[in-house]
Amino acid sequence: MAEVLPLKKKHRKLTPVKVLQRAVWITIGALLMATGLEIFLVPNKVIDGGVTGISIMLSHLTGMKLGIFLFLLNLPFVYLGYKQFGKTFAISTIYGIIMLSIFATFFHPIPPFTEDILLATIFGGIFLGIGVGLVIRNGGALDGTEVLSIVITKKVPFSVGEIVMFMNLFILSSAGFVYTWDRAMYSILAYVVAAKAIDIVVTGMEESKSVWIISDEATEIGDAINHRLGRGVTFLHGEGAFTGDDKKVIFCIITRLEESKLTTIVEEIDPSAFLAIADISEVRGGRFKKRNIH
Repeated sequence: MAEVLPLKKKHRKLTPVKVLQRAVWITIGALLMATGLEIFLVPNKVIDGGVTGISIMLSHLTGMKLGIFLFLLNLPFVYLGYKQFGKTFAISTIYGIIMLSIFATFFHPIPPFTEDILLATIFGGIFLGIGVGLVIRNGGALDGTEVLSIVITKKVPFSVGEIVMFMNLFILSSAGFVYTWDRAMYSILAYVVAAKAIDIVVTGMEESKSVWIISDEATEIGDAINHRLGRGVTFLHGEGAFTGDDKKVIFCIITRLEESKLTTIVEEIDPSAFLAIADISEVRGGRFKKRNIH
């Protein structure tokens, strides 16, 4: 008898509203990145990492518009992204790159907002980072470096972050030869500012944390978290590997600002409790919204 293979579950298509929402945010992200580049960084001879940094230097050396290089150099990575992450990612990315190229070309004749190199570096990095972060949050990318790094990491014993860092250090150091060494140092500063801005946008301003608590007073601690913090808790059943004793494990999600109060609650009730707190990038579903405790 022939074996019946299970049908592959297809991904749900995005609704027209979701597609429009994603397109709007990617457009805003591309607009902000183009502003950071053409209004702050490029006129002051400061570059960013990745394909964007290479495009800036090539534009400076050839005299051609930045938007042309941003579009052409990122195209191969769109194909890599399609192979790695699928059609939706590829479409979102190529749309973002097209909008970035258009905005960069449009902003090119506009004089820089400031000629103070430090202000240009900081605010250029902020605009650039927020723009890239918005595009990443909406399923696309504006620079092919990360996509290339994911492909390379399968062939070499290095993480994606390490490969990105290596490539960007090489690209940012090249600014010293194309411009001057002080501009290379400002470029590194712009890259650090942009990276931090990306983290804030992607992770969110109000970082969430997951909490695991193992205690003989788990019920009392759970009630206290519920009533004094206004957070729901989940009780899980565990077993000590060494003792074989049954253990009640508390799991809950809190914000960064609530960490201190939760630690105080646990220490008041059971100073010997095992407590583990970890950062998490996103929380969806459930009843994470805080209950009113006032």
